[in-house]
Amino acid sequence: MPIYEYRCGSCGSEKEHLQRLSDVPIAVCPACGSDTYIKLISAAGFQLKGSGWYATDFKNPAKPKPDKAAAANSETAAAPAAPAAAPAVVKEASPTCAAE
Repeated sequence: MPIYEYRCGSCGSEKEHLQRLSDVPIAVCPACGSDTYIKLISAAGFQLKGSGWYATDFKNPAKPKPDKAAAANSETAAAPAAPAAAPAVVKEASPTCAAE
């Protein structure tokens, strides 16, 4: 459930209330009983700190980075040679009789 902040226009007290999204906003100040109690718009309740999850969570520091030249050599050595291309066979269309 979200936490909403409210402020009273009469006494100036501020308070947080835990409410459902479907709940009716609170209209009466719990401190002074005034009906000038309004819901405030505030920032989200979480903060992103640090260098970021993508930079730290999925890295494997024990695995060394492969050398680009060595990786290119191993890929060409591992790939089998392509077979020679077979000559293309072209079929001629059979003549049709136009006299029918």
